[in-house]
Amino acid sequence: MASNFSIAATASSIAAAAEPRVGSPAINKVTMVFLLMLLSGLGVGLYAFYAGHHVAYNNTREMPWGILISSYAFFAITSTGLCLLAALSHIFGGNRLAPLANRMVFLSIVSILSAFFMIGLELENPWRLAIYNIISPNFTSNIWWMGTLYGMAVGMMLVEFFLILTGRFKLAVALGVGGALAEVMANTNLGAVFSTLSAHPFWYGSQLPVYFLASAFMTGAAAIILFTHFAHVIRRQPVEGEVFQGLQAAGKVMAGVLFLIAVATVWKFISYYTGGSELGRLAAGSLIDGPLSTNFWVFEVAIGMVMPLIILVLSGFRSIQAMSSAALMALVGGFFQRYDLVVAGQQVPHFYGWDNLPLYQAYIPSASEFMVLLGAFGLMGAGFLLGERFFGKAFRHSAGH
Repeated sequence: MASNFSIAATASSIAAAAEPRVGSPAINKVTMVFLLMLLSGLGVGLYAFYAGHHVAYNNTREMPWGILISSYAFFAITSTGLCLLAALSHIFGGNRLAPLANRMVFLSIVSILSAFFMIGLELENPWRLAIYNIISPNFTSNIWWMGTLYGMAVGMMLVEFFLILTGRFKLAVALGVGGALAEVMANTNLGAVFSTLSAHPFWYGSQLPVYFLASAFMTGAAAIILFTHFAHVIRRQPVEGEVFQGLQAAGKVMAGVLFLIAVATVWKFISYYTGGSELGRLAAGSLIDGPLSTNFWVFEVAIGMVMPLIILVLSGFRSIQAMSSAALMALVGGFFQRYDLVVAGQQVPHFYGWDNLPLYQAYIPSASEFMVLLGAFGLMGAGFLLGERFFGKAFRHSAGH
């Protein structure tokens, strides 16, 4: 009898978080568009399993990693940032980020699921990962640790969010801290997947794990600003009070980390041209004045770093429209940072100078790769809107614990 009462109380707590008025006809139509994007991307990914990844995707032996890997990194890093900011706001209750915490937990879950969607359709045999990760663990593999830790993190965050919905906040905070620690370790292992490959001088070194962690704070802060603004737009409510103060705090985090990333980027290129290896300089040249120069100068530097900083500084963090625009630009820049990093690191042939090899290997994502990416964005968009529909009230009560 007591057990039945507990189950009923739990179901009631979860149901109480729903916000039916968010499910307007217009929002439902947008949700359906995102779900169609998701299904289209999934369908193309399944077709790649049937036809062969070498047919559907433009990866080669010389360029084995492309936009699917870089996009996986983008979503995974964003998830880490959201999880970390949520954990910090929960641990140090009463700070300005606290009103945003519950939404950050949920968006972190959706973002990591989008990352899993990307990597699951990129791998030719993803089921082997699930099987051999358990029965044949390789403790010396960064990829093994990355997959294991991200799996642990999403498990903890799912339980944490359930506990938030049912009002067990102290236990939720404990799970949130555990999830954040798992995300940090997974994120730095993701950086180490690249940084420990000495055959790719553009990646090799100790900077990338820390750089990925800084990028996580940047994209996480940008994501919560953008999605919180959207959440109020679909409700036709102004952003004010504690929520606005929380977004101001997130904007300051984003601005500070953007500045640090800009400094790190400058020093990264200085290191290549003051004693770095020839292959590293050639890869850097791909970004400076080579095939990736438009991506680098327009999307990474101008849109991704300079313009957001200018907008945030000139607005003084007083305008939600300005902060949201800067956040969108920072996310676009973060996406291209991941893409340029992955592609530039492979473009220069290992044996450049022999047998008339080209200076840069060619890679342009295929239509199938773009469709899979579209599916991941569909998952992110649909997850956000469905979260606002079914858990919206929980997102408005974040400051209560």
